[in-house]
Amino acid sequence: MLSLRALSRQAPRSLRTLSSCTARRSLNVYRTPSVLQASWRQASIRPTAAFSTTSRQFESEGQVNIELSGKLESELNVEREMRDPDSMPEHLKEYLDNSPFKLQDNAGQEEVVLTRTFGDEKIRVAFSIDDLNNVDEDADNMTDRALDDESQDPSDMPTDTQSGGASSKGAINQGRTSGGNFKVAPEDSVAEADRPEDEQAQPAQEQEPSFPAHLHITVERPGRGALALEAIAQDGLMIIDNVHFWKDARLVEPKTSEQETAAAKSYTGPPFGNLDEDLQVLFEKYMDERGVNTTLALFIPEYIDYKEQREYLSWLTNVKKFVD
Repeated sequence: MLSLRALSRQAPRSLRTLSSCTARRSLNVYRTPSVLQASWRQASIRPTAAFSTTSRQFESEGQVNIELSGKLESELNVEREMRDPDSMPEHLKEYLDNSPFKLQDNAGQEEVVLTRTFGDEKIRVAFSIDDLNNVDEDADNMTDRALDDESQDPSDMPTDTQSGGASSKGAINQGRTSGGNFKVAPEDSVAEADRPEDEQAQPAQEQEPSFPAHLHITVERPGRGALALEAIAQDGLMIIDNVHFWKDARLVEPKTSEQETAAAKSYTGPPFGNLDEDLQVLFEKYMDERGVNTTLALFIPEYIDYKEQREYLSWLTNVKKFVD
């Protein structure tokens, strides 16, 4: 049932509609056209074109194409001068020639896979060149934070930090004392002129920045399930983050919705850091015995750098062909 407010809003509207319809009908009686008027109107209507017949001039190519193509060619030349994309570095070749792992590297894809057998086990190590791109983004974020720190007003700095004076002497090998001051190591308190000549002559060695390569390792045994490990290879170290166990090896990489549901509901083990330290060490030895060791930890970041450059050169080439 309509409320009084709705009825009061609709009543004037209904009256207006009724009066307008009545007026329209009465007017139509006097507006009935004659046969002569109808024929004259039809004769006066002329069809008009809905489009312009003037030919429009289009440019054959964009104005920036030539400049963009030249810049892409310049980038290609720079990358080729840095490293020959068709030849693999010798240390990478040496590892692959002497390693039990077989390399699976498909051009145009980010993921690289190493496979091998160990007794009745099938071992798979997968990694991606995307880790190198993520490091570049992290470096940019660190640079932004450093610039923010430099632009910070000194008056906003905490009062307990030391910005100079005798109590902050020595910026290398420092440690905090119980009183909150920095303790200077003995070798840092020696003046530069009093140090041995051979120590003064040694230039500061700058190490190339390393990056963490994330590995997905699977050890599968027929009829016994699979171990799935997450690890990081960096600076020659193989660091295990997690060890999962799956009774059904197909759940490591589910391919159906049923398998995804089963994998999501499965208990695969505690965090690796919560395990007993001796158990952690034994897992590391277990993987070292299967070739997931320091040598592999040195190889993977180097190969990621090599593959990323090849993929970048291919990308530059394909984009240049598209622009040309």
